[in-house]
Amino acid sequence: MANTSRPLRRTALLASAVVVLGTLAACGNESGTPDTSTPRATRTPQATSPDPGSGTASAPTAGTAPADTAGSASASARTDGRCHTSELRAAVGRVDPGAGQRNFPVVLTNTSDRTCTVRGYPGAAFVDASGKQLGPAPERAPASPETLTLTPGKSAWAGLSFSSPQISGARTATPAALLVTPPDERDPIEVEWTAGEVPVGGDESSVSVTALEAGTGP
Repeated sequence: MANTSRPLRRTALLASAVVVLGTLAACGNESGTPDTSTPRATRTPQATSPDPGSGTASAPTAGTAPADTAGSASASARTDGRCHTSELRAAVGRVDPGAGQRNFPVVLTNTSDRTCTVRGYPGAAFVDASGKQLGPAPERAPASPETLTLTPGKSAWAGLSFSSPQISGARTATPAALLVTPPDERDPIEVEWTAGEVPVGGDESSVSVTALEAGTGP
């Protein structure tokens, strides 16, 4: 009798186990059907685009640099590099006579602590002690002006020329000063004139001035 009861007891235990497993499976799925969906750990995430109306900013594209607003502001700033009258000293160099001409270098020197530029012809006018202009303004000699950069202490010069009055027979006067106006400026620099008489009238009384060149003279 003991040998025949063991198979029956084992069969009963197996049947009970099957019932318990079926009950647990039913509890895990409220519908009573097996869950065949993909486990969360193996699902592939989908890329989403932000809703344009949601106010959410999208991430910047890789490799795209933000705009340099500071650099743009500095690039738009403008500076005046021209030399102003207050930054220059004027002088008249020694006469260079030749072929009946009297030639003088008119020198402009940068006395400021910054670098600036000059370009073109200086203005020039002979005046008496009261400041009255003597004779017409000098004529400009043909040239192709260049922009000259003057670092502090550097100079540019222009040639002031006229025919010797003793040869030309022009009417003359002895100026007290030469007024020199830097290019594109309104205020002149007064330079004492010590080179004697100059032509102020007559057919051979013309005075000419050249465009500025680098240096202090020929």
